[in-house]
Formats: sequence, C-alpha cells, structure tokens
Amino acid sequence: MCLEVVYHEEKTELGRQQAPGMCPYCGGKVSAVDIETKWLFCFLPLCFKVKRKYSCSSCERHLVLYY
Repeated sequence: MCLEVVYHEEKTELGRQQAPGMCPYCGGKVSAVDIETKWLFCFLPLCFKVKRKYSCSSCERHLVLYY
C-alpha cells in the first residue's frame, strides 16, 4: 500500500507598482510585485499567502529589504 500526497502550487501576480528607492547595483528604479500563492490538495484550497517581492526594473535583480 502506498500513500501519495497530491498537491499543486499556483502563483498569481496580483499587481505591480513603483517602490521608493534605487537599486544598489545599477541605480535603476525599484518595482514591488504582489504575488498570491495557493496550495491545493486534490483541488481543495489549503492555504493562501500574499507576499510582496522587490526587483529592479533595469537589471531585473531580486532585491531583499532589510529593516
């Protein structure tokens, strides 16, 4: 007998907007992207998570925000 866990992860971009500041690598503009992540188990939603990610619009590097 074998038990398989069947799950699927879906990522959807909710919106993109200009963020304050400049890229430390190239001096380009920073953009903020809101991404919704859904985990599905046999087509039933388990978890929803919205996360904001930052990246440079010129060099396309992912930026990390430290407080």
